[in-house]
Amino acid sequence: MRIIISPAKKMRVDTDSFAPEGLPTFLPETGRLLAALKAMDGPALQKLWKCNDSIAALNLERLAHMDLEGRLTPALLSYEGIQYQYMAPGVFDREQLDYVKEHLRILSGFYGLLRPFDGVTPYRLEMAAPLKVDGHKDLYTFWGNKLAEALAAQTDLVVNLASKEYSKAVSPHLPSAVAFLTCTFGEEKNGKVLEKGTMCKMARGEMVRWMAEHNIHQAEELQAFDQLDYTFSPAYSNPQHYVFLKEEP
Repeated sequence: MRIIISPAKKMRVDTDSFAPEGLPTFLPETGRLLAALKAMDGPALQKLWKCNDSIAALNLERLAHMDLEGRLTPALLSYEGIQYQYMAPGVFDREQLDYVKEHLRILSGFYGLLRPFDGVTPYRLEMAAPLKVDGHKDLYTFWGNKLAEALAAQTDLVVNLASKEYSKAVSPHLPSAVAFLTCTFGEEKNGKVLEKGTMCKMARGEMVRWMAEHNIHQAEELQAFDQLDYTFSPAYSNPQHYVFLKEEP
């Protein structure tokens, strides 16, 4: 089993808590992306990043001094979004850390596919960003089938807790021998399942933490997830798509 999750836009440097345990698998590709970004001027980068002036200034400064192999933070501790706050990897015990090291993978527009303790530096590059590099029209074509092939070499089951922006960098390229199970967290309204962005991020992080706590290894075991008032819905689910509905308070 491999669990895939999205990164977060907000990142931090933490060289004190844990040391990185290696470099990202696709660092040569990251180097090519870095070169493409450095070849762009400030206004073009701000347009690519879709951000305000202060965030653009921060990331231009990061870009100017970026070192892909020095002063690195383990990927799992470098992201600060809601999903990561609810996962709370900083308080994992040794068994939980070992679990995520083996089973969790983070998708990234800049790094491709990250193990939790791969060393990374703060960057800004979303998977959907229209960056043209090496003759490719965008990052989906740049990464192609590389991320899916890397996952397929490790497992026959991918549990998808990533957003559509990131999961579609993997799902179209997986061989049929690899099962792809998407988990959706929502509320039932008028016979439909409605997802709310913030609640989804909270639930995805909570599920990773719950899986690590319970040492989950089989797809069917996920049906027992009951955190944040979510319960598995057999009526809306199928073997490729597990739906968890939030109970009314």
